[in-house]
Amino acid sequence: MLIRFCRNHPVAFYFALTTIVLETGCRGAPPSPQASSGPAAAPVAPPAPPAASAAPVAPLSAAARIEDEGNTIAVFRRVSPSTVFVTQRRVVVDYFAGRAREVEAGSGSGFIWDTEGHVVTNWHVVRDARRLTVTLHNQKTYEAQVVGAEPRKDIAVLRIEASRGELVPVQLHPEGRRLAVGQKAIAIGNPFGLDHTLTTGVISALGREVEGAGGVTIRGMIQTDAAINPGNSGGPLLDSSARLIGMNTTILSRSGAWAGIGFAVPVETIRRVVRQIVRTGRVEQVGLGIRIDPQGRIEQRLRIKGVVVIATAPGSSAAQAGLQGIRESRGGFVLGDVIVGIGTEPVANYDDLYNALDGKKVGQKVKVRVARGDQLVELEVPLVLVE
Repeated sequence: MLIRFCRNHPVAFYFALTTIVLETGCRGAPPSPQASSGPAAAPVAPPAPPAASAAPVAPLSAAARIEDEGNTIAVFRRVSPSTVFVTQRRVVVDYFAGRAREVEAGSGSGFIWDTEGHVVTNWHVVRDARRLTVTLHNQKTYEAQVVGAEPRKDIAVLRIEASRGELVPVQLHPEGRRLAVGQKAIAIGNPFGLDHTLTTGVISALGREVEGAGGVTIRGMIQTDAAINPGNSGGPLLDSSARLIGMNTTILSRSGAWAGIGFAVPVETIRRVVRQIVRTGRVEQVGLGIRIDPQGRIEQRLRIKGVVVIATAPGSSAAQAGLQGIRESRGGFVLGDVIVGIGTEPVANYDDLYNALDGKKVGQKVKVRVARGDQLVELEVPLVLVE
């Protein structure tokens, strides 16, 4: 560091022994070439003057919102009128007071399906309900009746007597257009009884298998990291175009609170099931026309992987195709066919059999692989409507 002294101030030399003096700005004191024994220092350039005027920083977007925020706001405003609050009420008897009173037993969300008053929600939201009410976006509450349900898909359809002007149906994702992992996912519902709450995230995975409330695995589920808390069940899961891509159903959590993994029934399943319930009041389930035990008690006792054919009705398509049930002999009962596959899908239990036939139509022929003794036999069986 260059230390510059002033000729007119000799006392500065003394203070230089203990203090570094920087550019005192002495008047009329040019630098002395003898002040330093080293080479002469290069002249120091004066600092650049500050800019005359700096342009103000413009906001990133109009109203200080980025494009994604604007999209989320638009989706919420469009779909919140289609989202409803479903409340389950039960009568509780106070035997000590000798009176009965109605209390809230559970709640969830739902969405308006059409202008006829049909509302879609989860089956577990309305299960065992004595009385149901649906609250619309305008805070009007209506009594609701269960039109039908498919517990194995956790779907229920309700109906309310509201005017067409109050009913704003949700728009469905186009048929045949596939979803993609990473695309935006928006969940609207009533978690913890809070009115119309929105959470956002992405589709984390597709084709998940989740154990449903109806006792079988729900396949093809959408996994999302959009928060799904208690009370969100039955609410819509939407894409960035405000179209329904799924119905919020369950979370994966040890504590019961959202932990970053939620699941939704895909729109294709909702579309197929709800249309059938609205039309007929029930889901048209197809089968092989055989008698089986969905509980799998025979299979568990004999430690068999597959579905045991208990019986086939005489003259049925299953009997004509060659399926054989359990038959009686002198020594007792003889095991018949055990279904181990449908098409290319293996069948280890009733859950597999149900999902292998799910979505197929009456009259459609399927290849059924059965274990018959020590042999593996493949039969072609036409599907029939089953109760």
